[in-house]
Amino acid sequence: MTSTRELGLPTAVPTASIAADSVEIWEVGPRDGLQAEQTLLDVDTKVELIRRLAKAGARVIETGSFVRADRVPQMADSAEVLARVGDLAASGIRTPVLVPNVRGYELARAAGADDVAVFLSVTESFSQQNLGASRERMEQAVTEVVARAQADGVRVRGYLSMVFGDPWEGAVDTADVVRLATAMREWGIEQLSLGDTIGVATPGQVRGVVRALTAEGIPIEAIALHMHDTYGMAVANVYAGLEEGVRVFDAAAGGVGGCPFARSATGNLATDDLVWMLEGLGIRTGIDLDALTDTSIWLTSALGKTPASRVATALTR
Repeated sequence: MTSTRELGLPTAVPTASIAADSVEIWEVGPRDGLQAEQTLLDVDTKVELIRRLAKAGARVIETGSFVRADRVPQMADSAEVLARVGDLAASGIRTPVLVPNVRGYELARAAGADDVAVFLSVTESFSQQNLGASRERMEQAVTEVVARAQADGVRVRGYLSMVFGDPWEGAVDTADVVRLATAMREWGIEQLSLGDTIGVATPGQVRGVVRALTAEGIPIEAIALHMHDTYGMAVANVYAGLEEGVRVFDAAAGGVGGCPFARSATGNLATDDLVWMLEGLGIRTGIDLDALTDTSIWLTSALGKTPASRVATALTR
């Protein structure tokens, strides 16, 4: 495989419209990536994946999900996986897990979690499809989780799904996004990750939603972007977010994943492609792209597929 060092890439030149020296990448491959894959990986492989990502320089690695195993069987072993990577905290590496409700939170805490994420859908249709519950019921569940987490001193991140479009309802009203995001901040959620769940967003939409949120008083530091690459626009959408001041981005090694409950969704933004672009802008990520790409190729091979990452694909030709 060709390494990025062998390519003799030119020195990065920062872009005047993006005043950023570094960004934070949430590596979501072990959770959001694997949960949508048909191939089930065993615990040893998942643990090796997380350790490879950490060795490549990832500082936040979403490790698993404490959801019902009958709905997401890929995440049934999250407690064991989390327990086996608990030592990474000593190196300052975060290993958050997803929890849908208080029961999931309790299971996560029993497994040693001190960093969790909750999730809500902007649309009613996806809430029913994804969670089998109404938005109102899920909002109540999330407020209960946040209250418990605050009492326990546990960090909480919030995912918003279907921010830019919904396969059942079509266009999503930005006012609905603002309402839910504002409520989640009021409940005490530190960071909001805006999910382009089916990958239909465009740079103009990204700018519009981010500006609407900041106009309502949500600090730009509290906003993250979670892009899917269905229409090949994920990197362009990140660039738009960078120009608006967003500095936290979710991505999955090799572009694995999608959404098991929204069939029109393809893979996540590939971490490899994200790092390639950011380094080309002179923005530090702390991630060794060659080590990351090696991991992406290893992972997709284990899944019996080829990488969705354009960088990984180019470097293996």
